Amino acid sequence: MSTDCVTATLLDNVYELAVLMKDHDIGFVPIVDGKKLIGVVTDRDLVVRGYAEKHSGSTAVSEVISKDVVTIDAKTTVDEAGKLMASHQIRRLPVVEDGNLIGIVAIGDLAVREIYVDEAGDALSSISQEMHSEQPSIIH
Repeated sequence: MSTDCVTATLLDNVYELAVLMKDHDIGFVPIVDGKKLIGVVTDRDLVVRGYAEKHSGSTAVSEVISKDVVTIDAKTTVDEAGKLMASHQIRRLPVVEDGNLIGIVAIGDLAVREIYVDEAGDALSSISQEMHSEQPSIIH
C-alpha cells in the first residue's frame, strides 16, 4: 500500500488534475475533503467525462469525479484485494479508515511480493479481458 498519496479536492479543476497526473506519472487521483475520501478521478474519467464531452480545462472536478468508489480497509488481505480488483475491473483500491483515505493499493503492489503474483496476474488478466471486450474491432 502506498501512503504518500497525491490527492485533490473539489476546488481543483480538470486542468489541475491533468497536471498532477503528468507531474507524478499517475492515472488516478483520490478526491478528498480534508482526509475524507469523496471520490476519485482517473485519466479515463478526464477523457470520457471531461474532454470528450467538450469540457474545458477550467471544468470543476465535480463534473468528472467517480463517486461510487470500491474501497478496502487496512485489514483486507492481499487475496481479498486481488479478488475485488478482478471482480470490479479496477487497478487501484483506496484504503480507508473511518471514511478517511490512508493509502492506495495498486495492482502492481500485489505483484511485488512473489507469493501474490498469481492474485495480481489473475486480477490484471480479468481487467485486461474486460477492457479488450469493450474496444471496437477495426476492420481493414
